[in-house]
Amino acid sequence: MSTLTKFRVPTREEVSPENQAIFDKLNSGLGFVPNLYAAMAHSKSALGNFLDFANGATSFSKKEKEVIDLAISQVNDCKYCQAAHTAIAKMNGFTDEQILELRAGGASWDAKYDTLAKFSKSLAENRGRVDENFKAAFYDAGYTDENLVDLVIAAGIIGITNTFHNLVGVEIDFPAAAKL
Repeated sequence: MSTLTKFRVPTREEVSPENQAIFDKLNSGLGFVPNLYAAMAHSKSALGNFLDFANGATSFSKKEKEVIDLAISQVNDCKYCQAAHTAIAKMNGFTDEQILELRAGGASWDAKYDTLAKFSKSLAENRGRVDENFKAAFYDAGYTDENLVDLVIAAGIIGITNTFHNLVGVEIDFPAAAKL
């Protein structure tokens, strides 16, 4: 007989001193420790390594990063990341309607975001085997080889959190994202 195993979110007191320091920094900056990050703290090194990777420099603006994160989180059906990145996208100036459209893989109000959303969606759906027409449109929109490299890195970062949440299913501690 199989039993459902629930992945527990550790408290600050239950994690390593290194992770306690990260919790304190997250609390100071965000006002809380997101459950997905706290869950990573079961490992002594994963949370710090992930945050170093995720917070690295990129050639994309904050808004472009959200375009990528929203489109890919939708493809990967990660409810946690859809909720978190909906909140972050709102903080970066996107409307509710724009966020839904980005999650669907488009942006009718902005040609460059539209290209980025479509490319990001195709990248996730096809595991990197993006049609040459999407690649041509990406470059025609003004994106560069540097952007292409950074897009793969951004897709990897959001892919980690999508996969992790889809596996462990910790409670979503952001307002739920609207359904498409």
